[in-house]
Amino acid sequence: MNKLIITVLGKDRPGIISLVTNHLYELECNLENVNQMILQNEFAGFFVVEAPATLPLETLQKQMNEEFKDSGLVIHCNEVETNGQKDEFLKGETFLMTTIGPDQKGLVARFSKIIARYHVNIENLKAVFKGGNDPLGNIMSYQIFITPDVDQKSLFNDLRQKADELNLDIRIQHKNIFEATNKI
Repeated sequence: MNKLIITVLGKDRPGIISLVTNHLYELECNLENVNQMILQNEFAGFFVVEAPATLPLETLQKQMNEEFKDSGLVIHCNEVETNGQKDEFLKGETFLMTTIGPDQKGLVARFSKIIARYHVNIENLKAVFKGGNDPLGNIMSYQIFITPDVDQKSLFNDLRQKADELNLDIRIQHKNIFEATNKI
């Protein structure tokens, strides 16, 4: 079996996930993971599949492009490398960081620069900017993975200092605490 990631981009409309997953099913691919989103009117989907050994990457790419040539969707297939690199990142903790406040150019760049400086991985990011000064209209939500060698206190202090500088409300919470409090 080959582990592959298939990226699908195009104008959003009903039925894209059904189209893609049914075609993958017909090709005897096992769907392992899906992440999709709509950014404004654009669809972006990521599908991790286990493809049969008899279905090489190049063949899958060609068949997907042929199947969806009139759909306006752009399909790209890559192999997922499983060379053990992920094992070094398995030890650590996930935190959720949310900022709320007025829109400004460079918000994601400024916070991600701090996060990268500490060698922390951003696992998920959602930023919704409606513009203007409505303090509830602009929200960034980061899911970050912190390994034991990171100085959490310094990281969090730097993030809070940047939020203060930019007039943003910031909340940083361990994922387990966030999930527990949201169950109540």
